[in-house]
Amino acid sequence: MPCLFALFAGFFPRLADIILWIARPAWFTAPFGGAWIWPMLGIIFLPFTTLFYVFMWTPGIGLAGWDWLWLGMAVFMDVANLAGHFRTYQDRIPGYSKAPAAS
Repeated sequence: MPCLFALFAGFFPRLADIILWIARPAWFTAPFGGAWIWPMLGIIFLPFTTLFYVFMWTPGIGLAGWDWLWLGMAVFMDVANLAGHFRTYQDRIPGYSKAPAAS
């Protein structure tokens, strides 16, 4: 089962977040102060960052030391994913042109 969850986390971070939230709700919401809105926004916009933050957060300490490096890498992966989607589908955006406007 842990290997299956690792595959979900690598390929489907949103699905891994949701499965983790359903399986361990107190553990998943503890880093966010028990609120549900921040994890929900994290799943929608930054799924890798949310997953890494939940795994690395330590009760009473939070994030320390190298945890910030891993969290930064997760943010980079999320932003790179969004940029890749934008680059792939930019021709479908109305009014967006690849060529510079002629003067």
